[in-house]
Amino acid sequence: MTRERRTAAKHFVTFAVVRLAVCVVQAVPAAVAMWVADAIAWLLYRYIPARRRVALENVRIAFPDMDADRLVLAMYRHFIRAAVEALLMPRKFHLTNWRSFADLYPGAPLLPPLHGNRPALLVTAHFGNWELAGYLLGVVGFKTHAIARVLDNPYLERYVVRMRKTTGQKIIAKKDDFDRLTAVLRAGGKVATLADQDAGPRGLFVDFFGRPASTHKAVALMAIEFDAVMAVIGVPRVSRAGRAALPGRPGMEGTFYAVEVEDIIDPRDYADRPDAVKAITQRYTAALERLIRRHPEQYFWLHRRWKHQPKAREKPKPAAAAA
Repeated sequence: MTRERRTAAKHFVTFAVVRLAVCVVQAVPAAVAMWVADAIAWLLYRYIPARRRVALENVRIAFPDMDADRLVLAMYRHFIRAAVEALLMPRKFHLTNWRSFADLYPGAPLLPPLHGNRPALLVTAHFGNWELAGYLLGVVGFKTHAIARVLDNPYLERYVVRMRKTTGQKIIAKKDDFDRLTAVLRAGGKVATLADQDAGPRGLFVDFFGRPASTHKAVALMAIEFDAVMAVIGVPRVSRAGRAALPGRPGMEGTFYAVEVEDIIDPRDYADRPDAVKAITQRYTAALERLIRRHPEQYFWLHRRWKHQPKAREKPKPAAAAA
């Protein structure tokens, strides 16, 4: 068997296992699925020490006074539950019951950018339940595009894209789809993007939790080039108490999120600034930090966000002593 066929066979087997797991999650009661999610979270935390060390290191940088172990375990629990919730959404979440799962009212500042004629960039992070954001906006009638990395497994890629398109959201490949992205923005489209990953040694360094973080310039550049309003948003898991919410679905009482708009950034405000790209990048990064500080257990601390640091400037050599 050739290497290409072995790879294709491996991808298909992986896809088959994932589809079987999805079928099981969707077949059992939601309460059972959530119990299994919590068990998986504990196993991942306990038995994958390399990833746990990365998360603990990041948390200690951002929150030196917090119990890092407890926070990282809570992070695993949140994200495994969020993954299970994403699998259940197509069957549980509908236009008539969205108030059982989400509070849209804090997201009111998002309405002008979504309804306006100008293009809009919805900037978020690996925080809360970013997959739910696109799904929810689609359910209530907003058509958005999302920039996403193409998965290496073509079977999983087609399956994930099909799930994301369920409510009308369209996917733009993170790489090799620049022409389509350009066309969408020029037509006044609304594009969501994740903007919190390390951009390598050539990225733009801005402050994130008091430490320089290499950040992609592309988001600010797109906003400036296409005159796109930026909305910095997060979709954290919150309590239903005091909110206009319907009762939770059986077994999913803890599945409740709020759409929060942390900042609205208009690139026109920076038109005369030579440092516009860095200023906009710092502003949206600071907004993301504020969201994370309110819900630290809902940030994906497994990324090496501070992997690259600015190179130290070499001190000028002293001039040779005069003879």
